[in-house]
Amino acid sequence: MSDSSVIDLIIEPSEKDLGEFTVRRALPSVKQRMVGPWLFFDHMGPATFAPGQGVNVRPHPHINLATVTYLFDGEILHRDSLGSVQAIRPGDLNLMVAGRGIVHSERERAEVNAVEHGLHGLQLWLALPEEDEEIEPAFYHYPSDVLPAIEVNGVAVRVMIGSAYGETSPTKTYAETLYVEADLKKGQTLVLPEADERALYLVAGQVEAHPVGGAGIETTQLEKYNLAVLKQDVEVHVTAFEDSRLALIGGENIGPRHLFWNFASSSKERMEQAGQDWKNGVFPKVPGDDLEFIPLPE
Repeated sequence: MSDSSVIDLIIEPSEKDLGEFTVRRALPSVKQRMVGPWLFFDHMGPATFAPGQGVNVRPHPHINLATVTYLFDGEILHRDSLGSVQAIRPGDLNLMVAGRGIVHSERERAEVNAVEHGLHGLQLWLALPEEDEEIEPAFYHYPSDVLPAIEVNGVAVRVMIGSAYGETSPTKTYAETLYVEADLKKGQTLVLPEADERALYLVAGQVEAHPVGGAGIETTQLEKYNLAVLKQDVEVHVTAFEDSRLALIGGENIGPRHLFWNFASSSKERMEQAGQDWKNGVFPKVPGDDLEFIPLPE
């Protein structure tokens, strides 16, 4: 982007085939590995499944990170090696802290899978600060009604993680973290909250990013499924050309991470050890879902 733009980089996600459906992966990308502590950003759907089809992700491990799952439509049944069993539904937020190691599966309840159903949502990973990478694993579920929902100049906004617009989410954080969702009607404008690093993902619609009170700085049009990495220390507002839904992520830079398969760590050796541990069956099982697993890729 030019020096006069409020945007550093626009990422067009790659599509990943997960068998029953595809996801758009915006992070990591070749040009941008992380935004603040966020190191993985998948947009699932929108997809429609016939009876008997749907989300069926076998048990697999994570270390040294936290996963965030948020749905616009549909339902996913989460199980993990702590014994957690939780259906996540639209508006809820699941935070799974892998720490020193956790195993989980993502399936569907039988009554959901038995009929035609949809799925649309986001799955993200947060890197844990180095001092927290090996903490005890944990699972947190935040129902829709505990997450702040406000109107900002008529725009419906939800503060999913962190603080914005005078509201603070109850979602547990380990580093300075921001995740805000907004639904703009055609013609509405929203000033974006600040963070050390920020990126704006357009789930649906079309918006234009402007400077706030800045003359002579160009505007940038963003299309559906774009992830725009915003310039630091610049106030930005967006105006919707049509009804639009966006997600803003950001936070503090906590340093680079190594990534392999479902593992992320500040230590390459620790990540390699986790791979061997999974291969050797060292990780704990998922109660109620211990007959299958995803093997370590060669």
